[in-house]
Amino acid sequence: MISEVFVTCAITGGGMPKHPNVPITPEEIADSAIEAARAGAAVVHIHVRDPESRRGSRDPALYRAVVERVRRADVKPVINLTGGQGGDLVLGGPDSPLPLMAGTDMVGALERLAHVEELRPEICTLDCGTMNYGTEGDYILTNSSGMLRAMAARLQVLGVRPELEVFDTGQLVFVRDLIKERLVDDPPLIQLCMGIPYGAPDDPTTLMALVHRLPPRAIYSAFSIGRMQLPYVALAPLIGANVRVGLEDNLYISRGRLATNAELVHRAVQILERIGVRTMSSDEVREKLALKVHA
Repeated sequence: MISEVFVTCAITGGGMPKHPNVPITPEEIADSAIEAARAGAAVVHIHVRDPESRRGSRDPALYRAVVERVRRADVKPVINLTGGQGGDLVLGGPDSPLPLMAGTDMVGALERLAHVEELRPEICTLDCGTMNYGTEGDYILTNSSGMLRAMAARLQVLGVRPELEVFDTGQLVFVRDLIKERLVDDPPLIQLCMGIPYGAPDDPTTLMALVHRLPPRAIYSAFSIGRMQLPYVALAPLIGANVRVGLEDNLYISRGRLATNAELVHRAVQILERIGVRTMSSDEVREKLALKVHA
C-alpha cells in the first residue's frame, strides 16, 4: 500500500454523452475541469467535443479555448490532453467491410498531435494498442505500433510526457518496447484501464496480472469504468496505484443519482482520507513526474 496518491479527473470522453452533466462546450469542459481541481484533482484529462454534434473532436481551436480558460483559473491542475482522436475506423459490416462508414476518422501521427504541438500540455495520452472497442457494430480503435512510435517520438521532442494507456496485457509488451527504444523518458507513466468491453476485465486477478507485468520504476494509475469506478479508488493504493475518476468513465455518484466531475473527485478524496491515504497537489505531481511546464 502507498500512503499518498494523485487523483486524475477524466472530464468528458469522446463517445456520445448519455446525461446532461457531461460537459460539451469548451466553456463547460474548462469549468468542469476547474471545479474538479478545486475538489482535489491534481490532473485533469481532457477531450473536446463539437458543440453542434456533441461528438468528440480533434479541433485545435476547441482545445485552445479549454486550455486557456483552465490556465487562467485560480487553480493550476496538471493538464493532460488526449492523443486518442484520429484513430477511429468504422467498417461497413461483416459482409461488406468496405467502403468505410461514417464515423471513420483516420489521420497521421502529427495531425493527431496538432493540438498538443500548439498548446504543449504537461501530459498527453497514448492508447497503446488496437482493439475492438464496444460491444456492437464494427468500430475499431486503431493504434498501430508505427503510429504510436511516431507519436511517442514527437511527444519526446515537444517535452510532453506520454501517459501510456494500457487496456490489456499484450499492450504492456509494447510499453516495454517503447521504453527499451528510449522513446519514453523515466519515469514511465502508465494508466491501467479496466472494464472496457473486449479489454481487460475489472476483476482483481486480471488487475494484478497487469501490475505484475509493469516495467521497473513505473508510476501508474488504475481505474475501472461504470459502477466499479469508486471501488477502484479504494483498491488502487493497495496495489501501489494512483486514482482516476470522472464522467468519461462513470456517470453516477451512487445508485440512480447522476454525478458531476467535482462530486466524483470529492468522493474519491473522502474515500482516500478514510483509509489513511493523502492526495497529492498538482505541484507535487509535477515534481514526481518531472513534468515540463510550458505555459
